[in-house]
Amino acid sequence: MAGGRRRGGGGRRGGPRQQPGTPETPGAASSPAPFSPAATPAQPNAGATPKTGRSKKAPEEPAARAPDVDSLGFQAMDRNVPGLSHVILQKLNMKSYEDYSESAMDGRKSGSDFGIRTYFDMFQKMEDTFKFCVECKKLPDALPDPKSLRRCKRCQNVYYCGVACQRANWPLHKKFCKKLKLVALDRLVEWLIFTGDIPFPTDTWTKPARDVKGWEDWFSMQEQLEEKLGAIVAGRYMTLLWANAGKPRPEDAELRESIRRLVTDFHSRPLTIGLALRLFSIDPLTRPLTVHVVGASHVETLNTRLTDYDELTRMFPGHQGVEMVMVGVDVVDGPIMRPPLTTLAPRGKVYLSSYKGLYHDFWESHVETKLAAPPDLVVGFHPGFHACPDLLAGWLPTLLLLRDYRLPVLFTVYSEQELKASLQILVELEMHIVGYASNPFASLRPEQVYSSPNKPPVYCSSHYIALLGAEAVPGAEELEDDDGWQGGEPSAAAVAGGIASGLG
Repeated sequence: MAGGRRRGGGGRRGGPRQQPGTPETPGAASSPAPFSPAATPAQPNAGATPKTGRSKKAPEEPAARAPDVDSLGFQAMDRNVPGLSHVILQKLNMKSYEDYSESAMDGRKSGSDFGIRTYFDMFQKMEDTFKFCVECKKLPDALPDPKSLRRCKRCQNVYYCGVACQRANWPLHKKFCKKLKLVALDRLVEWLIFTGDIPFPTDTWTKPARDVKGWEDWFSMQEQLEEKLGAIVAGRYMTLLWANAGKPRPEDAELRESIRRLVTDFHSRPLTIGLALRLFSIDPLTRPLTVHVVGASHVETLNTRLTDYDELTRMFPGHQGVEMVMVGVDVVDGPIMRPPLTTLAPRGKVYLSSYKGLYHDFWESHVETKLAAPPDLVVGFHPGFHACPDLLAGWLPTLLLLRDYRLPVLFTVYSEQELKASLQILVELEMHIVGYASNPFASLRPEQVYSSPNKPPVYCSSHYIALLGAEAVPGAEELEDDDGWQGGEPSAAAVAGGIASGLG
């Protein structure tokens, strides 16, 4: 779909987005925000199953139920598989996510086939999926006048079918209005990732990786940062965006902050992988490495460029070579759709490859036959196996493989709620949990729960879980402990009783 390289951050690698816990809520004004027309400007110019002997029966009822939203921010389709909202599918004359995936993601239809002929059309279709009354949940087609939906003027995000619904919803919406304004802004500015404006060129790290504790340290190493941000704000595509978005252009300071959030969203995955290497004491300076990204989907692979993980080279200058293999049934065709290496990764380079299919099948067909290197590290971004029994059943062979081959594994999740549910499942599968914590390189981009925007936002890769086999491994206690690490394997009772105290 036009409008972005991917839905950033995180997303559906086997499960949809989970609704968050209760982070700090932003301040709000004391009276309802006035309405704003949905599009005020005039039409602008077009510009391997493991050989395990002790597989444990999967829990029948995971602690958390699947939400009705996928990683793109779209309403989920049947059985909680990822999908576009019914509104968008209807406009594209498609019946299911599979129709969209096979045509749009695999490049079988052009923008004109979707009725997108101008930038204005593109941004309006991006917005259409968010057009429903947040109070009564009515879609435009259910209203006497489909164009009667009006947008909150303050946040430019949520819609109402009339004054009565807007007033009824205000006591709840005012708690989240300010944060939802950032969500709506970042949703549009993300288009600049697709155009190549974001991220800006970055510099080799001037500090050792162990001394970079989070995004503040990372930004402090970027030379001429304000000049780079200013060039994007004043650039052609930023101007084109706001000439066609159907919304007023924000102040430059707001745009700069949006770019910063989106840069963290873009680099969150490579930096989280770098964090995992340090946590497991895997040194890319001493030998070439292979990292498998398990459960990869369109989120990691749609419009992914061969250079998208080069921040690892800046994080570990002089490394011996890193191959990143994206493995998942929803891997999208593109530049990285090339077979895994049968030789060592090129020295000083991050090499991206991919495999479209299940991880345990990839293990049997490629790793065991030496068509691909065994992994030094396995990472799964938001695997989502906690969301519903069907997803857990699909993940079970892979989870058992990772356990029984004693592979270093790091999973990320969206929230404390998802962290708790995931830990409970992993404990029941007798996986050795060596630690879990808040992620210092979580995306700073807030994202809304699509069907219920008036909830605390979620952040991609906000927490991580580190796993290593089925039992305590000698030396596991030597993992670095200065990164907010919460070591020790939790018991089932401890997980069920809550984990808030374990989050640094």
